[in-house]
Amino acid sequence: MLAKLLGYKPKQVEELQKRTAINRSLLRREAEIGGLLFGPIPKGGRREFFCLDKSTWIWHEEWVDASGKKQIRNTRYDIRPTGILKAQNGQSYHMVSLKEANHLRMAIHAYAQQVSQKMYSDLVV
Repeated sequence: MLAKLLGYKPKQVEELQKRTAINRSLLRREAEIGGLLFGPIPKGGRREFFCLDKSTWIWHEEWVDASGKKQIRNTRYDIRPTGILKAQNGQSYHMVSLKEANHLRMAIHAYAQQVSQKMYSDLVV
């Protein structure tokens, strides 16, 4: 589709599709590992914490509340030179407190350690 419009050859398209699938799979696994950093996930729930790009972290959580209704919360952290911006469920951004920034820093370090250990420790550099 877009690849054809851009003039990619079929082999290039196939290679691009393979790389995209691999990257998605790795990101999903990293998100699962990240979601486990904060304790067990309640039955019927889902939690993900992952690095989307060099300055964006995502926290996604789904759970069933006491009334049986499914709840979803998406939190996006954008790390900027001037501070960390946070938006939840599509609302506007606001700067996080120093306390929350430190919690995020600790979570990022734990994430990096766990992902490295559980996914990439066998890779030869």
